[in-house]
Amino acid sequence: MKVTVEYMGYIKQTLKAEQTEAVTLAANSTVGDLLILLAERHGDLFKKAVFDPKETEMKPHHILAINGILTNQLGDLKAKLCDGDHVIVMPVVTGG
Repeated sequence: MKVTVEYMGYIKQTLKAEQTEAVTLAANSTVGDLLILLAERHGDLFKKAVFDPKETEMKPHHILAINGILTNQLGDLKAKLCDGDHVIVMPVVTGG
C-alpha cells in the first residue's frame, strides 16, 4: 500500500526533505512500521528529531495525524494504516 507523508515545521528543514513523500508499505502496516521505515530512510536526523526505533514512543513534542485525526486517538504507534492515507508529522507548538 502507499501512503503520503507530509512534514511540517522545523522537521522538514531538519531532514532536508521535500514537504511530502510517497511511502510504500506492506498491507496491514502500522504507524510504528511507518516510523521505522522513515528512520531507516532518513537516518540519524530522523532518529534524533522524531523517532528512534530503539524507543517505544515518538520524541516528546511531536505528533502525527492520519487523515486529519491525531494518532493518540487511533492507537498511537499501533494505529493501522490504509492505502491512500495522508500522514502528517509535525512538532507540537506551544506558546503563552
